[in-house]
Amino acid sequence: MAVLDPVKQQEIRDTVYTYFSEECDVDRASITDGTNIIDDLEGDSLMLLSLLEIFRKKHRLSIELKTLGKHLMKKPASTVGEVIELTSKIVAHGDDILSVEL
Repeated sequence: MAVLDPVKQQEIRDTVYTYFSEECDVDRASITDGTNIIDDLEGDSLMLLSLLEIFRKKHRLSIELKTLGKHLMKKPASTVGEVIELTSKIVAHGDDILSVEL
């Protein structure tokens, strides 16, 4: 497992915030970790998979998105902060994420 340094953690946070700001057409400054993706941003559950695909490609993970999605169903993310937490675990554990208890 890779240890996420503060720079990498901030990069993940920035990517997640920017993604939801652009996809939901809202001001980034109005998004917080507690922002609910569906209720507050009028987003949908497929947005998380799309965001995870961005990280999967960026970090060259070979795990299939479908498999990753099934694994993440154990602990669904509904807020931006929860998405950041899950994404950080995926980046830190890479293809070994399936062995991690969420």
